[in-house]
Amino acid sequence: MTRLKGKSALITGSARGIGRAFAEAYVAEGATVAIADIDLDRAKVTAAEIGPSAYAVEMDVTSQASIDAAIAAVVAKAGGLDILVNNAALFDLAPIVEITRESYDRLFSINVAGTLFTMQAAARQMIKQGRGGKIINMASQAGRRGEALVAIYCATKAAVISLTQSAGLNLIKHGINVNAIAPGVVDGEHWEGVDALFAKYENRPLGEKKKLVGAEVPFGRMGTAEDLTGMAVFLASAESNYVVSQTYNVDGGNWMS
Repeated sequence: MTRLKGKSALITGSARGIGRAFAEAYVAEGATVAIADIDLDRAKVTAAEIGPSAYAVEMDVTSQASIDAAIAAVVAKAGGLDILVNNAALFDLAPIVEITRESYDRLFSINVAGTLFTMQAAARQMIKQGRGGKIINMASQAGRRGEALVAIYCATKAAVISLTQSAGLNLIKHGINVNAIAPGVVDGEHWEGVDALFAKYENRPLGEKKKLVGAEVPFGRMGTAEDLTGMAVFLASAESNYVVSQTYNVDGGNWMS
């Protein structure tokens, strides 16, 4: 399949997990993909495993210099930038009375500022090129509601949904579509840390929270990274040209909006 033939994509935080699954799907659809990650060694391994259409770029979304350098590296390597996926993110949880400023600053720096300023740098490049583009931000079902122990993460993902709406309205005049994906609970190596945090604050044995959230999904199980790739390809392709400022729930039926 070649829905993304000849397109140049950059996916942040794509050395592993959801970002890697997107990279594999984009390459399968004909795109050249920058595996952008703060862990350059892991990104190089991932790129090598995906194949010659993938290459590694070091990128720290909390650093403007790093963002700008990564965009420049993509342009130098691939001749331009057509697709950005803002996937890099961090999770934390704590009761309101135990939230620290350090946790707040870290999550907002990566999840919100990282998304905004990477989107800005990509949009500037796309406008310069004059051929439009696609920007996909990773939101979450957590951005649709509050959760007793997850206030900061929920707030960051609500901000991503709002930024997607505003940026989409502002950039569509340049032919740049900005949309987002809101996953539900997605299985992966990160869930060990998430489960451990819930175990700590909800006084549960390790592994119990993960089983519970999976059982509560109407579809009947937790999601996988591969469950999200269809939407990621759609939003990166010409099929979504008339889709602007939307956030799509891909969560097995957890949230309806």
